[in-house]
Amino acid sequence: MITAEKLFDLTAKNYDKTEEVRFEQYTFKTLEKTKKYLDVNDIVLDYGCATGTKALELACKVKKIYAIDISSKMIELAKRKAVGSNTENVDFAKANIFDTRFLSESFDVITAFNILHLLEDDRQAIRRIVDLLKPGGLFISTTPCLGEKMSFRDKFVFSLVILLMKIGMFPSIKRFTFSEFEDLFAHGNLQIIEIENSYNDLSACFIVAKKV
Repeated sequence: MITAEKLFDLTAKNYDKTEEVRFEQYTFKTLEKTKKYLDVNDIVLDYGCATGTKALELACKVKKIYAIDISSKMIELAKRKAVGSNTENVDFAKANIFDTRFLSESFDVITAFNILHLLEDDRQAIRRIVDLLKPGGLFISTTPCLGEKMSFRDKFVFSLVILLMKIGMFPSIKRFTFSEFEDLFAHGNLQIIEIENSYNDLSACFIVAKKV
């Protein structure tokens, strides 16, 4: 079976031309909403940073961002972008959320844009996120909810993805409904302070939760 890491390595070169351009308007809105919650003294972890577009956009609002992704190819591209934009307060690294370099209560904010539906154990990841956040820290995420409404084109594309998943040519993807995604936060030490469900070809959920 193809792993998520291998898939992202293979698609990294064209990621900005496909995913970033296609969802540019939605990404802009997401980042503007995210910026409202950031402070100039914040230390941020961007989980699943891909080619670094979002981390670099948010960098001017915070003190430091540690941006991680499991794809070395994505990280290579992100580092080039950082050099090209003269951004010095973003540290890109190939890592996952369970990397032992990250210590408990180290971060003011953790962001996870379009990553939770790709995880084998999303609840374990949420527990790790809670551990890494400082008391009162914020978790900010956007997550596709593939169990909800989507355009005809995306239904067709996703039917092909499901077929590839069945034969081991595509990693497993969670098909969250809005209520299932919100339920991820029902049993942890995270209190939802903002949630917005939206539809833009694909249904997605924007959520901000505070560690209590």
